[in-house]
Amino acid sequence: MKENDISFDIRGAAFEVQNELGPGLLESVYEAALCFELGQMGHQVKRQIGIPMRYKEIAFEIGFRVDLLVDDLVVVEIKSVETLLDVHHKQLMTYLKLSGRKLGLLINFNTPSLKGAIVRIVNEL
Repeated sequence: MKENDISFDIRGAAFEVQNELGPGLLESVYEAALCFELGQMGHQVKRQIGIPMRYKEIAFEIGFRVDLLVDDLVVVEIKSVETLLDVHHKQLMTYLKLSGRKLGLLINFNTPSLKGAIVRIVNEL
């Protein structure tokens, strides 16, 4: 599967989770539920995976942790906040750049509906 196909499945799974659980829970709850739904679809999902990074000549074993990495291609950053801020978008873009991944989804589950609460961010590499 390519990133766009995976992204489609992630969004569908996110809507399923939101319909079942509703808003107001911890991010870790949505993360576990989304991981389950994606696994049921046949996707390989890694949770809270440490991503190594380099800064100049220094290699860090773990530079940051992504909430979900789906099929080793798509980074998913989960939030449960009143409003997505610019810093959340920048955080995901930085994760994409440092990990060398092309596509990420920022999902805010603390809304009555996910319509408009899923942001697709593309790293042009």
